[in-house]
Amino acid sequence: MSATASPLRRLVNFIDSDHFMGDPEVIRNQPERMEWSRLIPFAILHLGCLGVIWTGWSWIAVATAVFLYFARMFLITGFYHRYFSHKTFQISRAGQFIAAFLGLTCTQRGPLWWAWVHRHHHKHSDEEEDFHSPGVQGFLWSHVGWITSSCNFPTDYSRIKDLAKYPELVFLNRFDLIGPFFLAFVMLGWGWLLQSLFPSLGTSPAQMLIWGFFISTTFLFHGTSCINSLAHVLGKKRYDTHDDSRNSMILAFITLGEGWHNNHHRYQAAARQGFYWWEFDPTYYMLKLLSLLGVIRNLRPVPESAYREEEQIGGRAAA
Repeated sequence: MSATASPLRRLVNFIDSDHFMGDPEVIRNQPERMEWSRLIPFAILHLGCLGVIWTGWSWIAVATAVFLYFARMFLITGFYHRYFSHKTFQISRAGQFIAAFLGLTCTQRGPLWWAWVHRHHHKHSDEEEDFHSPGVQGFLWSHVGWITSSCNFPTDYSRIKDLAKYPELVFLNRFDLIGPFFLAFVMLGWGWLLQSLFPSLGTSPAQMLIWGFFISTTFLFHGTSCINSLAHVLGKKRYDTHDDSRNSMILAFITLGEGWHNNHHRYQAAARQGFYWWEFDPTYYMLKLLSLLGVIRNLRPVPESAYREEEQIGGRAAA
């Protein structure tokens, strides 16, 4: 291919997440390595936060950023993770599409890619094949480095056939940039509306873009990544899962209940990850509410064997 066509192919590759300059299977089997060029999107995201120097802040902008952090964290924990990755409940096809579309605004790629990576993680947790094990490759790699390696980019649709049978989900997975651009435009429109109707709030389209998109999304990325980098290091183990997964109240607060990681690794099919009332799990509370409203159905409970197993472990420890 001519040199002039190469930038075009790179642009297509950037827009279409399933377009690669080579066989995806060959790319997936390449050695892992941090690629500095793939750090550019992360650099842009973080540098964008510096825009606050020029736009300043307002209470409505900060409130919007906080709301979008928790709302999108729920989209990750409740749908990308507990639904697409583990199918811990059921939802209509239309509901599944809406959840997938809104999930794109989290700027963590498409739902099928996310589910494939996560299922792979459970299959090879803390082994050499694990994409982001802090025990194998260290904190920095498990937190951000792994997502800069080209071999981790192509979605392996053969491992997610239950999801890949829906063409609308494949479309969203391919064109996942729809989400970030949609959110950015919504933030600009939201800022313009508030500036026009309620000038006393002291906000603007630029300010809302910085707080609602750049700052909120940066915190969301690091909050989610804490599960990769810290949930196998920080906390205590309740069950023997043959990996380093742990339970952490701190991480549960940051990620709306995902901190009960050892519970989850032992009983992956349960929609609830905080097995006891004192194990803070807001994601499950929201899923329960959606179930009562009829939006989702058939939430998979924590099996009784989970509690019997803990009793047995406690009995052996006492003995």
